[in-house]
Amino acid sequence: MIFQEYPDRDMLALDLCDRLASELGGALRSKERVTFAVPGGTSPGPIFDALTAVRLDWDRVDVVLTDERWVPETSDRSNTRLVRERLLQGHAAGARLLPLVAETGMPEEALEALADGLRPHLPIDVLVLGMGTDMHTASLFPGADRLEEALASGAPELMVMRAPGAPEARITLTAPVLRGAMSTHLVITGAEKRAALERAQGLGPAEAPVSVVLDTAVVHWAE
Repeated sequence: MIFQEYPDRDMLALDLCDRLASELGGALRSKERVTFAVPGGTSPGPIFDALTAVRLDWDRVDVVLTDERWVPETSDRSNTRLVRERLLQGHAAGARLLPLVAETGMPEEALEALADGLRPHLPIDVLVLGMGTDMHTASLFPGADRLEEALASGAPELMVMRAPGAPEARITLTAPVLRGAMSTHLVITGAEKRAALERAQGLGPAEAPVSVVLDTAVVHWAE
């Protein structure tokens, strides 16, 4: 694990934006299309804003969320909505969003079709992840109903996850997909998450799911 500390969150967003743009550009020079996986939540918003000003061949970039709550896109809790409003703007408006949600009552009804749509775009070229204070990443939560299956080496690309404290079912990339990314960046802010990261380094994936990517990730932290 490589740990990079920044003087503030603005510097983190700008520096990481530059690094992501460089990695995406490098991948675009060697491949026709590249896959860029991003988290939801509040932390990536400033990074997305900075990326919208970057000139790339965005029409050759496929964006996929690392996980999604099973809510309508109109919901304030929709990660898809966040990506459309904060990342797929400006120069990045030409990127293609690979869906992780569908108009079905239960996520299990759409899982196979969503996985079929994702599979041709793997492995991920550039991956950005967040982490909660409970040491979850994507929707791999400690105590989730199918966590052991999602951590297994033979896990399918996508799984539905339900966890205590998570009000909706979620659909998530599984551990093999996350570990298979060509480049991985983990973004955390605040003292509480830094302490959680330090705890995660001494725990296994069942207790600290984020540990599945720590050996390959660059961690970006600011207070």
